[in-house]
Amino acid sequence: MRNIRLLDCTLRDGGFVNDWRFGRGDIINLFERSVSAGIDYIETGFLDEREPFDPDRTMTPDSEAMDKIFAGLDHGNAKIFGMIDYGTCDLSRIKDAEESVLDGIRVMIKKNTRHEAIAFCKELKKKGYLVGAQPVSVTGYTDDEMIELVREINDLHPIAMYIVDTYGLLDRTKLLHIYDLIDSYLLPDIAIGYHAHNNFQQAFSNTVALMEMESERDLVIDGSAYGIGKSAGNCPLELLTTWMNEHEYTHYHTSQVLEMIDTCIMKIYEKNPWGYQMQYFLCASNDCHPKYAQYLLKKKTLSVKSINEILSMIKEEEALAFNQEYIEKLYLEYQNNTISDTADRERLAEAFNGKTVLVLGPGPSIGKEREKVTDFIASEAPVTMAINFMPERFHLDYIFLSNAKRYMQMSSRLAKLSAESGSRALKIVATSNVTPARGSFDYNVDYAGLVDMNFEIPDNSLPMLLRLLADTNVKEVVLAGFDGYIPESGRNYADSGMEYEFAADYAIKLNHYTGEVVRALRDKGMKIRFLTSSKYEA
Repeated sequence: MRNIRLLDCTLRDGGFVNDWRFGRGDIINLFERSVSAGIDYIETGFLDEREPFDPDRTMTPDSEAMDKIFAGLDHGNAKIFGMIDYGTCDLSRIKDAEESVLDGIRVMIKKNTRHEAIAFCKELKKKGYLVGAQPVSVTGYTDDEMIELVREINDLHPIAMYIVDTYGLLDRTKLLHIYDLIDSYLLPDIAIGYHAHNNFQQAFSNTVALMEMESERDLVIDGSAYGIGKSAGNCPLELLTTWMNEHEYTHYHTSQVLEMIDTCIMKIYEKNPWGYQMQYFLCASNDCHPKYAQYLLKKKTLSVKSINEILSMIKEEEALAFNQEYIEKLYLEYQNNTISDTADRERLAEAFNGKTVLVLGPGPSIGKEREKVTDFIASEAPVTMAINFMPERFHLDYIFLSNAKRYMQMSSRLAKLSAESGSRALKIVATSNVTPARGSFDYNVDYAGLVDMNFEIPDNSLPMLLRLLADTNVKEVVLAGFDGYIPESGRNYADSGMEYEFAADYAIKLNHYTGEVVRALRDKGMKIRFLTSSKYEA
């Protein structure tokens, strides 16, 4: 009968959630509970020479630092492992195994440096360590490349070669195909390991599929308490111990894992929850780092369809490590659907020539100071325009759309209003990055001509509209509902559904920048005034 062993990666993969800052007391608690649960292998964290030693963290600069944290603890029957992302910890920082608390080291092997990583693993073996070979993102290998990799790993002869599903892409069929391929070429005394992620909600079901296979090959299965881990998390350790006990492979003490969850893990989850989320689904679908999807979703300017299309543009060499400059470049390239807008700009200039334009924004003051706005409309009869939203109780002549996501949320309402309003139909002025749900917009203006590439948030909607209106010979622009930003969620918009998460420096930068744009346009002779209170005037 094959041996199936469990590896607890709570202290290592779980650290992606809390920056490995479990705290000294909880580190010891998690370790000792795992030992008491009868887990076969316990992974205590990363070895990374770039990090200073901190007894409260499970990211340590060398093996000696691991000794300081874990030496003297009762290891029971468990084997103790650390992990190295190849290239982040030099061999000189790793003591010989006989002098270390670590029995073994697992090494992350990236496709582009796999030969060097395997050579590094051989040196670790010479130091006396059990070595686990962890080729990450196995979905990035062709069958022929995987066979070649297996042959190299045979020469290394680790205790296990892993199927690492970095982004949770594998379904049962694909997983079993990769398993059969590796099993056919891997030396019989090398175990196959499986490290799942839950991006597609398949971590546990896939693991069970492997464990239920009729095979003589030994398995090592990774799990973490409550599934804590990178992106959507790992296979929950408590589910694995329960399944193993029910199927009489061995007897693990699931109650000890539940104590880990209750005493240490839940307080982390309450602050920084992990698990299945749309951003992890999107990155899994495009085989890329989760932060790419997170970055684009936070912009709240794109439909999910557009986010998916941008993620599909990411080059393979940029996919695994998040590069903010690179994804911002892709975002702007995607948004920059260049058009010739001369004719539409001329029509707008004619429509607005010599007129007062009241621009309505979504800030709380649009409701709090509604009477002031209503009185102004009654006395001045301005052209009314809103930006990326449809305010209640105000008739609109125009709406300016620069945010594709907000447009998609309003498209049905806009179509209905247009059909009902007849000759007083609401006219839509849209930037070229926004695609109409049906028909065409009344005015299309070039997105690239309105953004400011010198500011870190180049497509802030109010400055974009003001630049457009500056070319229309408008008599005066009056602004209502443009309150500016405060770094508190839930207080920046009249409609809470429009909220962003604001950091303090982000809010300050936006307020300062928008105020500077207003002042610069005034200096050029454009009449702009705020009807409602605004931080942009500060």
